[in-house]
Amino acid sequence: MTSKETKKEVSLEVSLGPLKLKNPVITASGTFGYGEEYSKYFDLSRLGGITVKGLSLKPLPGNPPPRITETPSGMLNAIGLQNVGVEEFVHNKLPFLHKYDIKVIANIFGNTIEEYEAVAARLDRADGVHAIEVNISCPNVKKGGMAFGTDLDSTYDVLRAVRGTTSLPVIAKLSPNVTDVVPFAEAAARAGVDALSLINTLLGMSIDIKTRRPKLANVTGGLSGPAIRPVAIRIVWQVHRAVGLPIIGMGGIIDAADAVEFMLAGATAVAVGTANFINPTAAVDVVDGITKYLTENNIDDVNRLVGQVDLQA
Repeated sequence: MTSKETKKEVSLEVSLGPLKLKNPVITASGTFGYGEEYSKYFDLSRLGGITVKGLSLKPLPGNPPPRITETPSGMLNAIGLQNVGVEEFVHNKLPFLHKYDIKVIANIFGNTIEEYEAVAARLDRADGVHAIEVNISCPNVKKGGMAFGTDLDSTYDVLRAVRGTTSLPVIAKLSPNVTDVVPFAEAAARAGVDALSLINTLLGMSIDIKTRRPKLANVTGGLSGPAIRPVAIRIVWQVHRAVGLPIIGMGGIIDAADAVEFMLAGATAVAVGTANFINPTAAVDVVDGITKYLTENNIDDVNRLVGQVDLQA
């Protein structure tokens, strides 16, 4: 570099509808606690945002152990959505995050539409919550145990209800455990959500051949980690082509190369999940890696990556 040359600045800012992020890297719900747990490893303000552990109307103890087991290139979990409940979060968890310059996304779930509405309404009044991510892969008691996220009408109904309850940006976290995610993304768009999270975990199972018993007490669990990344990339690509909503891509992101792959497929932002258990600084390492990639490839704006996969032979 000559004395006349200057290092080109790159822009990392992205928008998920009305939600503006300083960079495209956030953390995936259920893998980063409520933020405080990871604050000793790096300055949380360096991330674009964090998505906190899923919140329900009342505290939940979760499933009995064992609740996690390692798999080839991933892990199965059946935590059972253990959480402190929305009131405890607002009063005793959220205030810690006020000291950081970071967008806080609250992940919510419920057994009924009314529970979703109640949690969303409580968070709508909470200082320091910037968006709500709606997990629709939970049992719907009123429909006999059917998951909201695997029924098109239920998907629309719960997302429309949440949309009508809060003025905060609403992000729909869709289930990949369906034949085709695109119709569910279209239903979410009709319901008025601002963005989509793709993908949630894939349903899996693992058996101990010595005991001949499932390795999880819950028998089945959610598969995450690098093993599911090709599936997630494919779904992000399909939905990006079909639905005009910004996407948070997730599923097996370990480093910046994985994140860039998601963005080329169509993701505007990315969420780091299982990698946090392996490397506590994984999310901020991805931020640094994306910056390096943009600089090395003479790209001045991270948004120039979105959907730019080259399909020409």
